[in-house]
Amino acid sequence: MRTAISTTPRLREQGFSLIEILVVLVILGLLIGVVAPNVLNQADKARTKTVFADFAGIQSALKVYRLDNYNYPSSEQGLQALVEKPGIDPIPPQWQKGGYLPKLPLDPWNRPYLYIVPGEKGDYDLYSLGADGVSGGVDQNADLYHWQQGQAPAQ
Repeated sequence: MRTAISTTPRLREQGFSLIEILVVLVILGLLIGVVAPNVLNQADKARTKTVFADFAGIQSALKVYRLDNYNYPSSEQGLQALVEKPGIDPIPPQWQKGGYLPKLPLDPWNRPYLYIVPGEKGDYDLYSLGADGVSGGVDQNADLYHWQQGQAPAQ
């Protein structure tokens, strides 16, 4: 009995070899290494811009509050005085019904903005402690103050 030898060529199995997969992973790793720092830096810049945009809104509300009530809210009253009428002295005589802001914004790191009267460089200080929430720091951890508007935070 004779066995028939197949004359049709064997089809190569479909798929990727381990070497091909490793090459693709190395290329992806290199791309991530180049692109990720740039994307993260843009996110930090966007957070800083958000802080200064929030400062502008809060400062406008503080100016209107002062026009109505002859002075800024005290440190004890805080920025909450822009949302609801303070119950502690000095009680604002002409507090605007409905408030000066619908709600207080949080900084991009989900913490309240800080406010002190009198301020270090003006009538008040309005600031955020940055990403780390601790006074001082550099880069994304730097404190951001309302008087820095238009400038990069101190490094």
